[in-house]
Amino acid sequence: MDPSKKYTTIHYHKYLELDKLLDSQKTRSGQFEDKAAHEEMLFIIVHQVYELWFKQIIHEITSVCDMFRDNQVDEKNLGVAVSRLDRVEEILKLTIQQIGVLETMTPLDFLDFRNYLFPASGFQSYQFRIIESMLGLREKDRMTYNGHSYKIVFTEDQQAILTDVETRGSLFELIENWLERIPFLNYEEFNFLDSYSKAVNKMLAQEQKAIEETDYLSDKMKAMRLKMLGGTNTYFKHVLSKDAHDEMLKSGEIKLSYKATISALLIKLYRDHPILQMPYRLITNLTDIDELLTTWRYRHAQMVKRMIGNKVGTGGSSGHDYLVQTAEKHKIFNDFHNISSLLIPRSELPDLPANMIKELGFYYSEQSNNNGAS
Repeated sequence: MDPSKKYTTIHYHKYLELDKLLDSQKTRSGQFEDKAAHEEMLFIIVHQVYELWFKQIIHEITSVCDMFRDNQVDEKNLGVAVSRLDRVEEILKLTIQQIGVLETMTPLDFLDFRNYLFPASGFQSYQFRIIESMLGLREKDRMTYNGHSYKIVFTEDQQAILTDVETRGSLFELIENWLERIPFLNYEEFNFLDSYSKAVNKMLAQEQKAIEETDYLSDKMKAMRLKMLGGTNTYFKHVLSKDAHDEMLKSGEIKLSYKATISALLIKLYRDHPILQMPYRLITNLTDIDELLTTWRYRHAQMVKRMIGNKVGTGGSSGHDYLVQTAEKHKIFNDFHNISSLLIPRSELPDLPANMIKELGFYYSEQSNNNGAS
């Protein structure tokens, strides 16, 4: 483009390419019937809007992944990453709300044009598969599509891009690598894991004693409470024993590495310290995104059940049943959710050394104040 035209005026209509955008709703029923099915326009627009939002999500996640590809993450980027993942969350909330708009169409309305959709299916949304792969959903963890790879519905070029996305490093893997580099696990005289282990044993002993000595619970209720409490051989086992963690990794029960898990636990426990607040928000973003995607999948499944009951989907899947199973199986950041089972009360947290507290806070040294620099 001519540089001299860089800041020339442009019309709203031209800038947004509205001629292309508003001319892209082609009803199939209108091509084969004297009168198009009224509800098909809504069906097309809702799904086109989904694809536009998917494009924006890909734009945001790509930028966040790029920030974490270097072994040295610029701390200033954490705030930017959090704000962009916040945006992804808000978009996902909108995609859930859009299902309500689609449900203003009744099942009978849908039947007016459903036969024209075969074999098109939301399963063929290339951009949504890109999002899943960029976040960290791998093919071995996916539901198969009628016994075949999910990639079978895409062109060879699209399959190649999906494979490239999987091999380049997902957001899950990049965050895992970043967590493994967190420097506070062994800080001078403070060994986090050792101190945490002692705090867990102390907490469990106190709670177990309180349950056993209370007069308000029956023996049956005491046994149930003790089972809920767990012990170092249940919830805490895989962080107190690297061997136990590695076995769970091998079996596929968990995906997050041992060191990354310990780092995420430290961040969650000591999140009130200023330096750890932004990493805590980042981890929260990941669990929120996972939860919103799961909510969207369940909500989508319920909408399909409402519209077609137990019929087979237009793309040949089992419809509602398939969608429900993906909601349960296609969770990506489940390991960050599970860290909640490892948390202990603030009152039981091991005290941090004074030097470490200083490193985890925002402070100005006397020399820095004199020089006017932080």
